[in-house]
Amino acid sequence: MIAALQDTIRKLKKEKNIAILAHSYQSTEILEVADLVGDSFQLSLAARDIDCDTVILCGVRFMADTVKILSPEKKVILPVGIATCPMAEQIGPQRVLRYKEEHPDHKVVAYINTTTELKAVCDVCVTSSTAKKIVDNIDEKDILFIPDYNLGSYIKKTSPDKNIILWNGMCPTHAAVTERDVEEMRARYPDALLLVHPECPPEIVKHADYAGSTSGIVQYALEVDRDCIIGTEISIANYLAMLKPERNFPVLSKRLICPNMRVTNLADVYKSLTGEGGEEIVLDEALRLAAKKPIDEMIRLGSMNA
Repeated sequence: MIAALQDTIRKLKKEKNIAILAHSYQSTEILEVADLVGDSFQLSLAARDIDCDTVILCGVRFMADTVKILSPEKKVILPVGIATCPMAEQIGPQRVLRYKEEHPDHKVVAYINTTTELKAVCDVCVTSSTAKKIVDNIDEKDILFIPDYNLGSYIKKTSPDKNIILWNGMCPTHAAVTERDVEEMRARYPDALLLVHPECPPEIVKHADYAGSTSGIVQYALEVDRDCIIGTEISIANYLAMLKPERNFPVLSKRLICPNMRVTNLADVYKSLTGEGGEEIVLDEALRLAAKKPIDEMIRLGSMNA
């Protein structure tokens, strides 16, 4: 049944010149029909260059919005309209504007996991893989980092020359991991390396053999000839196990399941292709251009030497 539906999806996307982009947290059956798999910003950049009329973004809303921000000429479809990121909505634009009025000498750095409206009032965006380099390349010393306290804490520790003010936001999935999880998994897999996403709390990250972005974790795990405990969404552990079945990739905690990513299924992708489902991303042009500025600044600062 799944294989037949996948074959139909592959046929339809070719006939309609549609590209399917899937975040690496999506289910395996979706990853198998995707034209591109990666983290949110990798997909957004790739969408600019891929030859297609329409992009179906399998992930959450801020990811689809970012694709539209960078590729306004393409039709962008989010298969499930309620697929959102709780962290992206933990701070409103007005609160940031108020902070900027009170601290005009501070730079506001926004994690890419934010709404389009919030990006529009920030100075520069970052991803988990580029945050340190970009923060180091910012001329200003005083920085407000929003919204993820855990990622911000990681950057604050690795960039001590900056005065980084943190916001008390977090990813509910990554924040659920505890030190007891680390102790139990280390005991069960004493020879395994611990790879974690810096959205995990600082008390988890300090135990890691490697801390980095989703794509960084995958790359690191594939390069080392060791079992790896995976401290990010469980789909990454499943993906690595599919690529390297001879090795063990246990997930750090059973709580590392993102319900917002799981809301999209293969049938939703099919309905987006046929026009029976999905939501087209439509952005006001002034808002799109305002939100594009911090992304452009991210690309500029990210291309500089630290």
